[in-house]
Amino acid sequence: MDVRQRLSAALKDAMKAREADRLSTLRLINAAIKDRDIALRGTGAEDGAVVDSAEVLSILGRMVKQRQESARAYEEGGRLELAEKELSEIKVVEEFLPRQLDADETAAAVDAAIAETGADSIRDMGRVMAVLKDKYTGQMDFGRVGPMVKDRLG
Repeated sequence: MDVRQRLSAALKDAMKAREADRLSTLRLINAAIKDRDIALRGTGAEDGAVVDSAEVLSILGRMVKQRQESARAYEEGGRLELAEKELSEIKVVEEFLPRQLDADETAAAVDAAIAETGADSIRDMGRVMAVLKDKYTGQMDFGRVGPMVKDRLG
């Protein structure tokens, strides 16, 4: 079952169970994906074009990151009830993301990507990152992986 099907099933279950907060978050996810579908159609992509699973995972990853930043800002501003809402939304979004790689798995993936591309200098960083994004979208934070790749190539 792909992410869209799981999302649709979760949406129906939340409606039946009358879980208002969960339903609201699931609808936000659905809206973000549909917005991206519409944007694709606007760029002249084939009729009925929909984003692929990798793009959906990327959208979900951005949603988690946005909510983490918002929660941090709310906590710093003393708005704990709003921070809690953001954190509960993160839990719902993360249900649809694959398991995050731990530090050792990430390091092994970086080493494998460097070996696969034959990268030997910092100029090859883009190719290494492209391989990692193809294989591990939604499973690692590329903001943290970039410096790791740079250190290994530098």
